[in-house]
Amino acid sequence: MNRIFLDVHALQTVPPSNLNRDDTGAPKSAVYGGVPRARVSSQAWKRATRTYFNQEHLLEPGELGVRTKKVAEVLAARITGLAPALDSAQALQLAVDVIQAATGSKIEVPKRKADAAKDGGPEAAPESKYLMFLSTRQLDGLAALAVEGAPDIKTYLKDKDHKARAREIADTRHSVDIALFGRMVADSADFNVDAAVQVAHAISVHRVEPESDYYTAVDDENTDAESGAGMIGTIDFNSSTLYRYAALSVHQLAQNLGEGLREDEPRTAPVRRAVEAFVQSFLESLPTGKINTFGHHTLPDAVIVKLRATRPISYVAAFEEPVTTEGGHLREAVNRLAQYAADVESTYGDDKTTLTWVLRIGSSTEPLAGLGTQAHRLGDLVEAVGQAVAERLDKPA
Repeated sequence: MNRIFLDVHALQTVPPSNLNRDDTGAPKSAVYGGVPRARVSSQAWKRATRTYFNQEHLLEPGELGVRTKKVAEVLAARITGLAPALDSAQALQLAVDVIQAATGSKIEVPKRKADAAKDGGPEAAPESKYLMFLSTRQLDGLAALAVEGAPDIKTYLKDKDHKARAREIADTRHSVDIALFGRMVADSADFNVDAAVQVAHAISVHRVEPESDYYTAVDDENTDAESGAGMIGTIDFNSSTLYRYAALSVHQLAQNLGEGLREDEPRTAPVRRAVEAFVQSFLESLPTGKINTFGHHTLPDAVIVKLRATRPISYVAAFEEPVTTEGGHLREAVNRLAQYAADVESTYGDDKTTLTWVLRIGSSTEPLAGLGTQAHRLGDLVEAVGQAVAERLDKPA
């Protein structure tokens, strides 16, 4: 298969906010170019991207997965859906046995919850020791297998063919989110899925110093004789213009997803749907840390998307020297990005195999106009990228 990479670059201005905080409650930060920068972690934006698929109905529920320690409860619910005659305890035990056979992972009640149950607390359900990521189709397949072997599941799973079936179900028909972001099963490396997407930590293009908001909350029932606040506190925050970047290995995504699973659609259709959903979700999604406090609902001002056959290229070095303008940072950041992108592509790029699209807002982003085909709406950009990916995948290697 041809090597195909998709680079997504964005500049996004965020007002006072705390999108992604550290263990002290302060916004995450990093030193780059010798100065402190605002930072939003890769994990925070990947989760925002992944949950946006479902929130905005970008993909069908059957194309998504579930990542949870409570995988036995999730599977048990599907088992009772197929076999209502089974009670919840029976379904839960079937789920435990099938998951352990399929993945090699231990599913048991956490010690802390088991001890609490002994002391009179609620009975706890068995869990995985770590987050387990399974697709909807995998869960449905395992549920059907469990119902088939329900009369004597332990004997059923001792059969080599049945156990092999369980393992095959858990490691085929991956959901789009598993294919994009990967899966790690600590107890069984055979079930690991290499991620097709690499998401950089978003960093500010300029120096950022953290600030604190001192706030008070007044008791509504206070009388005139009762002065003072019912509560006081502080919240750390910052504001920034962020450079965001993600690289998608389309050929890895195609390998993870496999060929089209429906007879009525082209071979490239599942990959195209996944690429289009990722591009839209990555650009529109937003980490929601402290969003009720700050309402930081913004979208990127400038987007560059590159489809290339050579290795991915981040443009973060355009901002190694921090932007230091007196006014806003966006205009100078755009100038830096436009110049660096042109320079690095003329030095390392391949014009013959690289396609470029630009999506931008306002006059401040005009220097980016000459870098590629301008899309006037995000939907147009997403459709153009999806079509180009499908055409590349159809080309012989």
